[in-house]
Amino acid sequence: MVQGYLANTERGSIRVRLEGDRASLNIKSMTLDVTRSEFDYPIPVDEAEIILRSLCMKPLIEKTRHYLEHEGHTWEVDEFHGDNAGLVVAEIELRDRTEPFAKPAWLGKEVSDDPRYYKGRLPASTLWQPRSNHRCRPAVAAQALLRVLPPSR
Repeated sequence: MVQGYLANTERGSIRVRLEGDRASLNIKSMTLDVTRSEFDYPIPVDEAEIILRSLCMKPLIEKTRHYLEHEGHTWEVDEFHGDNAGLVVAEIELRDRTEPFAKPAWLGKEVSDDPRYYKGRLPASTLWQPRSNHRCRPAVAAQALLRVLPPSR
């Protein structure tokens, strides 16, 4: 999966994502809270490739998404590559902020309210740059990002 950002402000972000034979334009609010508005629109793959190559902020974000089931919930675990290699972020989507969920043993620190971990901040961040004395294993380095789904439209 490759994604790039067209805009990234304190109010929200606009990104293009290319995942195999599917592409989308995504608009997301940047509220510092676990509840965020998000809108996805499919776009043609060839147009996504052009936008990623010529319009998006660099570096692009490259990652592999893994889906892990844990006690009735699906965790999306993003393993980053390229300039963000070594960063692993786990995310769970809940129906509302009071929905109970079990935390897997491999889950790391809660970072929902830390804007440095928002994917829209990654192109400009040096937080994830590899350090010569830093070795991380994805299962140990996993960070938690909790997000509540907006009400059904």
